[in-house]
Amino acid sequence: MSPAPGSGPAGPSAPSLRVEQLAFAYPDGRQVLFGVDLEVDGGERVALLGPNGAGKTTFVLHLVGVLGAVAGGAGAGRVVVGGVELSRRTLAEVRRRVGVVFQDPDDQLFMPTVGDDVAFGPANHGLSGPVLGERVDHALRLVGLHDAADRAPHHLSQGQRRRAALATVLVMEPDVLVLDEPTANLDPAGRRELTEVLQELPTTQLVVTHDLSFALQLCPRAVLLDEGRVVADGPTRELLSDTALLHAHRLELPFGLDPLAVPPPAVRRVPGPPA
Repeated sequence: MSPAPGSGPAGPSAPSLRVEQLAFAYPDGRQVLFGVDLEVDGGERVALLGPNGAGKTTFVLHLVGVLGAVAGGAGAGRVVVGGVELSRRTLAEVRRRVGVVFQDPDDQLFMPTVGDDVAFGPANHGLSGPVLGERVDHALRLVGLHDAADRAPHHLSQGQRRRAALATVLVMEPDVLVLDEPTANLDPAGRRELTEVLQELPTTQLVVTHDLSFALQLCPRAVLLDEGRVVADGPTRELLSDTALLHAHRLELPFGLDPLAVPPPAVRRVPGPPA
């Protein structure tokens, strides 16, 4: 398919996430991002694909101000989340609006019980009592763990722990959910359960993954990043059926998988913030 950097399915809502001309070089002079543009509409599920070293992690760290000019480093471009432009003044607000689910659940599960872990974020933002309890219960129900609040995280399966980590982010009610390799180390049942949860969430999702079959199943749209540039952006089934494109950027489909034979996932749209 023809590369269409920065383009995506048209939607009536303002983008939940807008990135414009994002560029970044590390202190040693190695440039990693070269003018990346990306828009993600409200309620979209978009897969961010690319080989190792493509710049995916660097890109994600810019969304929460860990890297870039906001963090005191070199860089250029704009990041706008839910209508709020990232700056030093708005850093806390943007971090509230962007929820990141890390690859390793241990990075987000550290309290004695699952309920304590999910309550940690909103409690530190001043919630308490019945309001906090309702938020925790709702987040656990969204991920299918409403009966696990009193369990220790290390007693859960890997798939359950991944969903518990997701609940710790959802409880903060982010505008954009970023998932870093969400299927890593999951067995088939855990992978299916996570997919079902994510398919039902109305939250805008940016899914960073090497799991091309998962991207195909979950995300109607995919963006291919390589050498710090967006080299393709379009419907996931079409992008993953372009054999020459995949080979050129060191991506491999599972043996025997025909993307065009897989039914496309449902496209979800929710109203976005005013432009």
